[in-house]
Amino acid sequence: MIDLSKRLTDRTTPLHIHLIGVAGSGMSGLALLLLGMGHKVSGSDRVTTAETERMQGVGLVFSSPHTAAAVKKADIVVYSSAIKPENPAYAAAKKAKTPLLRRAECLAAILHTKKGIVISGTHGKTTTSSMTAHVLREAGHKPSHYVGAEIPILGANAKWSEDGEFMVAEGDESDGTLALYRPEHAVILNIEAEHLDFYRDIDHIKEVFTQLAEQTTGKIVYCAEDPVASEVCAGRKNAISYGWEEADYTATDVRDLKGSSAFTVTKKGKVLGDVELGIPGNHNVLNALAAIALADSCGAEFTLVARALATFAGAKRRFETKYLSANYRIVDDYGHHPSELAATLQTARSLKSKRVIVLFQPHRYTRTQALADDFGKVLQAADMVFITDVYAASEKPIDGVSGETLVEAMKLHGDIPVTSVPDLATAHHAVGHALQPGDLLITLGAGNVHEAGTRIAADLKILEEMRGLMPPGEIDGKLYEPMSRHTTLLVGGPAQFWIEPHSFYGFAFLVDYCRERGIPVRVVGRGSNLLVRDGGIRGAVIHPSGGVFSEVTVDGRGHVTAGAGVRLKKLASIAGGSGIGGFEWMEGIPGNVGGALRMNAGAMGIETFDQVVRVTFLDEDGVIRTREREEIVTQYRNVPELRRNFALQAVFKGKADSAANIKERWDASREKRKSSQPIAASAGCTFRNPEYIPAGRVIDSMGLKGTTCGHAAISEVHGNFVINQGGASALEILTLIEFIQDKAREDRQVELETEIKILGDDEAAF
Repeated sequence: MIDLSKRLTDRTTPLHIHLIGVAGSGMSGLALLLLGMGHKVSGSDRVTTAETERMQGVGLVFSSPHTAAAVKKADIVVYSSAIKPENPAYAAAKKAKTPLLRRAECLAAILHTKKGIVISGTHGKTTTSSMTAHVLREAGHKPSHYVGAEIPILGANAKWSEDGEFMVAEGDESDGTLALYRPEHAVILNIEAEHLDFYRDIDHIKEVFTQLAEQTTGKIVYCAEDPVASEVCAGRKNAISYGWEEADYTATDVRDLKGSSAFTVTKKGKVLGDVELGIPGNHNVLNALAAIALADSCGAEFTLVARALATFAGAKRRFETKYLSANYRIVDDYGHHPSELAATLQTARSLKSKRVIVLFQPHRYTRTQALADDFGKVLQAADMVFITDVYAASEKPIDGVSGETLVEAMKLHGDIPVTSVPDLATAHHAVGHALQPGDLLITLGAGNVHEAGTRIAADLKILEEMRGLMPPGEIDGKLYEPMSRHTTLLVGGPAQFWIEPHSFYGFAFLVDYCRERGIPVRVVGRGSNLLVRDGGIRGAVIHPSGGVFSEVTVDGRGHVTAGAGVRLKKLASIAGGSGIGGFEWMEGIPGNVGGALRMNAGAMGIETFDQVVRVTFLDEDGVIRTREREEIVTQYRNVPELRRNFALQAVFKGKADSAANIKERWDASREKRKSSQPIAASAGCTFRNPEYIPAGRVIDSMGLKGTTCGHAAISEVHGNFVINQGGASALEILTLIEFIQDKAREDRQVELETEIKILGDDEAAF
């Protein structure tokens, strides 16, 4: 190791070093350090990323995928822990007897070329190492640094500084390589039972930290609040402690500033001064104390250290705010151990949100199995929890261990609502839909759970902007509203944006807003003639509701004015109650006015436009217009003009009649519906009637009544009704529809065209 350190600092003979797995955060950091030291650096990975492209801009020779040729001329090959022996670059280097180094071995060699500072511990390493590098830099020490995440305030996860004497490095304890370091100074934040896929037990972990402490030549800074760290470090002549009370460096008068923290620092009872820390949480106050103690040991001036901590904004994925508005906060955090979750949730609670919602992605099967009970306890600090399946990292599955393991563990320890959302690709649908104004959402985990928070944040920003641009009360909206709640078939995935305008102006604004931004727009009423696929509807689904859209008025001429959101049954009931007849046929139609106008719906020999006087609609140019009946072309189950434009309101005509006559026709309509239509959930007639024979008769003649596909079935009452027997998916219904069409084509040479409208995607597209 000493020989390699010397070779790394010999600028007269630069080395060619190849990094296998260079796209990873740890390996990319090594690449930046080695490039800064003047060496020729190449790297390979199975994918190209934004990080590899950025590194190519500063000198990395990158190739993808891994190949034997990539390591042919390398002096040294460094590989990440994810690389297997069968990797072609690794195998070629081994065959050529090119020196092969683990990532930590290379980092240790680099660290030993400077006065090394190793930040270690089970949790908090990235935050504390980035804090330490930042305060030393701001205090004028020009340190090199290597940390385990992107650090906005440092500019990159690693940087080589030729002029500075110190190098701050995050030391990974997960595989025992922490014992490779012989630093000038070390920080030990905490020691807990973790990485039990590698370690036997806590004693095995203590051995590695003890070896690090023994190999540290300068100061050992440790947390007095952690019993195991204290056991390893206390009593050593070069040890310095930090904590709340019984320690060399303490924080008193700690204040939560809702997004940041403030406290007073004392050193062995002497007040050094006040600090305002740019990130929240008591655990970060302790991390800051560690950085202060370390910086003090390096000779940094306290006033400069305090000034630096005030500007510290944290590391990526360490309580990182992804979205913040007056109504919502979305935070992402890397925490994946019970202690980390406890600290993160404590910080979240300090922000005084109405509710703390957690989407947690367990990390590794071994950790999930070993610490399930602890996870079940600490997650009780949230108000609502969603748990995905396990992010495997490099592990193989363990039978009986999954995200459900933690769901059950939570149920054993309390009654906090917990939901399993195993598929991360769609988990954001349930989580985003659950959000209410005043909520703080945290995506937690070391895998890719942050992707869900990013999606929710992007969509929430759009939804909030829609609402914010309108006067209060004009529109309501939700993310990812299940369309199964808004179709009479009771199936369908979510609408990306579910929006309810309550005025013509609100409706027009929404259509204009969406069109300007390329957001697809659909208008849905009661969904009585609609089948939404399981993947849901990308874009905005506008549901006219309340206000003018729900109003029905009757004048003295027998005219009934109704908004697009009015149910046909309500229209008929109000008309009948006012002594206006002719609307009784509507009793049996489950839709609303808007849908009936667009489809020219009908029953008992009557169509909607037989009774229309005029229609108010929003045209393609965003202008609200009103047209008389004679200006509107209508067809059977189709009004072309309303395929392009959006109906807002209509005036209908009826006839004055007696209550008895109206009731008689109402009852006749109801009886006909009961005797000829199924009671089960459906979208009405599935197929249009062919020219010479009703669709139901075609289906009946083929003996298909009662045929099922999962929970979908062809009604025994009427062959032209595909019904949901309870719990059917859209895919099951669509499969049954296609089966009927194929059968009719083959057996009866009849093309059956669907009358119901089919919307959405088979798989989630947002």
